[in-house]
Amino acid sequence: MVFSSITFLFFFLPLVVVLYHVAPRPARNTILLIASLLFYLWGAGIFVLLLLGAIITNYIVGYIVMVAHERGNRLLAALCITISIVTSLVILGWFKYSNFFVDAVNQFGGYMGVAEVAWSHVILPIGISFYTFQSMSYVIDISRGKAKPMRNPIDFALYVSFFPQLIAGPIVRFHEIDSQIRKRSERWDGFCEGTIRFTWGLVKKVVIADAAGAVQVRAFEIPIDELTTEAAWIGLFAFTVQLYFDFSGYSDMAIGLGRMFGFKLPENFKRPYSSLSFTDFWRRWHITLSTWFRDYLFFPMGGSKGSAARVIFNLAVLFILVGIWHGAGWTFLIWGAYNAVLMIWERLTKRNFIDPNAVKNPVGRRIITVFMLMMGWPIFMCPTVTDALAYYGRLFDFEFHGTGALGPWLAPENIILMIIGGLTVFLPHDFYGGPWITSSSSRLATIARAFLLFVLLPWTLMLIISGTFSPFIYFQF
Repeated sequence: MVFSSITFLFFFLPLVVVLYHVAPRPARNTILLIASLLFYLWGAGIFVLLLLGAIITNYIVGYIVMVAHERGNRLLAALCITISIVTSLVILGWFKYSNFFVDAVNQFGGYMGVAEVAWSHVILPIGISFYTFQSMSYVIDISRGKAKPMRNPIDFALYVSFFPQLIAGPIVRFHEIDSQIRKRSERWDGFCEGTIRFTWGLVKKVVIADAAGAVQVRAFEIPIDELTTEAAWIGLFAFTVQLYFDFSGYSDMAIGLGRMFGFKLPENFKRPYSSLSFTDFWRRWHITLSTWFRDYLFFPMGGSKGSAARVIFNLAVLFILVGIWHGAGWTFLIWGAYNAVLMIWERLTKRNFIDPNAVKNPVGRRIITVFMLMMGWPIFMCPTVTDALAYYGRLFDFEFHGTGALGPWLAPENIILMIIGGLTVFLPHDFYGGPWITSSSSRLATIARAFLLFVLLPWTLMLIISGTFSPFIYFQF
């Protein structure tokens, strides 16, 4: 069940909203927990048991760690924390990386003349990367003294499985939402803000991202010997627009849904394609993942302190792991290494500008930054390194023969919507559409909200009813 589906919009969400707000306050977390588990069961089936296992295990570990700290038993606390983290990573590794590992072994074994390992393909449970990181955050935050464990198991289960951000984030660290789960206030103005923010994300996803996706899918499906340079560049631009509007649209919807139930989830995007540098980009793109790795991995490794060699090593490890987190394959590892090289280059040349006043040509730096980021997307998108290299070859062979096989799919409305998506690069550096249209009291924002609700929303709903929407890209991660 996806947010942009008829089932969710017209049945699941209205029912949950009504039941939640008519229920007495002590029962509201229970209502949300049941709804969240049903939401996950709908899409993941039997894998809901894996989610429940993560909930039960980390709840018990968190309680034991608290008791161990109270009694001064540091050894027991450290042992429990280690067991919890290792178990979480092993389970995540099994479901997410075992197929890749066996394929790599069989490929290497083929070169050595060794028989292939018999293997049944392991299915990846939806959302496992996100709820695993949230569960780990719970135990780590307790061990660091940043939060106290949940006494009520229902409250903790809701933290791990809260349906607005269960499948594709934002990744909410326990100390960020602890107090909201225990006690929060639901107000009418908050519900209205949540509705507007959800609508904003829905429009971004269905109108912009899906229009770009219709072009991108066709471009990447064209046989490489039929793909022209023009079609390759159009496909790459389409993917660049689609990826941002798809994922940020989901995050907007998740934040909006959270507000409907009294939660304030963290921002996950701040217009990353307006970044002035790669450092700036990673402070604006998938913010909750970046900060998770920063606080739980990069800083404990030493962060930016120490020798230049040590900082380079820390950055390399950080971004290679960020790449691998996105998927099991050489392509994701190389994409992570590519970002590591860009970040290290900025560190060494001291070109990691984040203050727009310190940049002489901000538009030029935005264009350069986006171009370099786009150069990483083929390796991120293509299923194999060979496919990615072939796509790069088409981008730069400069044999112009028109759009070729992509031409029939370049509908005027899709082109216009893609251009609109791309033009957001040139908006003011510190302008963030979601928070602005949700809560700004300016006259322009009021007009924008009216246009969103009375023009764009009906258009979006018609697109959904006609069956033109597509799944969210980040569901596969």
